Amino acid sequence: MTTGVEPTLEGARVRLRPLTEADYLGIFRWYNDAEIVAPFDRFEVDTWESFVTAVESAPGDPRSVAPRWIVEERTDGRTLGFVGYYSPHPILEYLDVWYVVGDREQRGRGYGTEAVRLLIDHLFQRETVERVGATCDVDNAPSYKLLERLKLRREGRLNRALFHHGAWHDVFVYGTTRGEWTGTAARG
Repeated sequence: MTTGVEPTLEGARVRLRPLTEADYLGIFRWYNDAEIVAPFDRFEVDTWESFVTAVESAPGDPRSVAPRWIVEERTDGRTLGFVGYYSPHPILEYLDVWYVVGDREQRGRGYGTEAVRLLIDHLFQRETVERVGATCDVDNAPSYKLLERLKLRREGRLNRALFHHGAWHDVFVYGTTRGEWTGTAARG
């Protein structure tokens, strides 16, 4: 898998661009806001130093779950959220994507869907993996509906796989293969 500085990715309404130091404080606030990150995921407050180290080392670390791109609105440059990907397994060769629309007022408007589509397109163009996937809490309907809009297939359910809010939660596993994704993109 390739590592290094991430390129800027252009969509119809959003742009994914690598984080700059000017982005750190705003993203750090969202990343550490339990109401944004934690309703359906594990939440742990990062220190400023650990956040900066994680973000700056992410391009060279395939297992990093730090933000890799800012999601911004193309017309006005407004920051909407952030996305990333990581290699979740030490032996199996696939990548999982993740996404956060941190601007609450912009949720439900398709920005996340477009950002994840750009990210998956990019991963299949740049990486040699045959599969890209995602996991989400079974109660996180906005997340799994986003994945289903993109035609990722629900491949299963992992029982009690994620601990957050003092309890174990089940997660759905979604995925697509290179051939499925290319076929989906070609159809529309």
